[in-house]
Amino acid sequence: MSSIRRPAMLVLVLGAALFMLNACAPPEAGEAPEAAEEATVEATELTPAAATPVAGDFETDTHRFEEVADGVYFVTYTVPMFNSNSMVVINEDDVLVVDSHITPATGRQLIDSIRQVTDKPITTVVNTHFHYDHAHGNQVFGPIQIVGHEHTRMRMAGTPHEEPTWASYTAGQRNGLERLEAALGEAEDEAGRAEIEARIESLKGQIAANAEVVPTPPNTTFNERITLVRGDREIQVIFCGRAHTGGDVVIYLPADRIAFTGDMMLGGPSFLGDGHVDEWPETLENLKALDIELILPGHGPGITDLQLIDHVQAFYRDLWSQVVALRAEGKDIGETTAAVDLSAHAENFGRPVGTNAQAVGRMFYLLDERGE
Repeated sequence: MSSIRRPAMLVLVLGAALFMLNACAPPEAGEAPEAAEEATVEATELTPAAATPVAGDFETDTHRFEEVADGVYFVTYTVPMFNSNSMVVINEDDVLVVDSHITPATGRQLIDSIRQVTDKPITTVVNTHFHYDHAHGNQVFGPIQIVGHEHTRMRMAGTPHEEPTWASYTAGQRNGLERLEAALGEAEDEAGRAEIEARIESLKGQIAANAEVVPTPPNTTFNERITLVRGDREIQVIFCGRAHTGGDVVIYLPADRIAFTGDMMLGGPSFLGDGHVDEWPETLENLKALDIELILPGHGPGITDLQLIDHVQAFYRDLWSQVVALRAEGKDIGETTAAVDLSAHAENFGRPVGTNAQAVGRMFYLLDERGE
């Protein structure tokens, strides 16, 4: 079995167990989802007629599968566009998938890739959180079990197309297309034009794929934890507290000491637009209480240098402290963003890190909400 490299130092990123469950923070009262009618979707055929079992690492036209434990694959998207990582767990009788990708089209590609490794049926999808790049492929997996935190269901069953993260992403695509079309008109050579034209066609395809999305929320929800038993494999889905969103969950394989963390724990600071920055360090402390040797993040490569968790905690504590202090001085969001200095953390991540007005605005919102 070939697995993710496990170096002494962290490979830089491009982009609880039962005894500690009481320490995991429950969601706020009022975050339980309203009853919502499920979207009706057409299921992609999830059981291929025939598949040749594959062991070890392999690649398809769209994905790279790294076998990190027996039957457990860390799956990354190899097509040059924004997407999330996934984890595929092949059990005795079925397959469980963690995070369904960014669109129905990429979700289908994931299913097609899984077909090349096993003919066992996909019976379960787990969403680490509600963000579009992790959950907008749900609909193509059909009428199967979709597991997620109650907060995830609430956000996906509400008005997901109005979520700021989705609106920002789609607006960025439209703006990017306009810039590319303007650049095409200014291109002076055929090679340059051909490259821009290819990028335009790719982006148009991504925009068209968005139109197919029918947000499909989890149909199996929980507040603190749920344990899925598949044959002799135990799969724990754990809420350790608010972080990247109000309902991030960790998919923990205790026998293999592997945790898939979604965007709660990356190889550096995560997107903060829906984050709970002041609570995030404690949530990561709960993650550290798990017996793990490998973290599989929602973006970027696997993490074996677990000291990185300490560095991420320190970053969030420092960011929150500075924003609170600058706000108390009467500075607005723009002034605060400009004044925050996080350069001391660059050495820990091997690259410059900072913040932006969206993240600071989110922190101002939380402070306003609390009357602080």
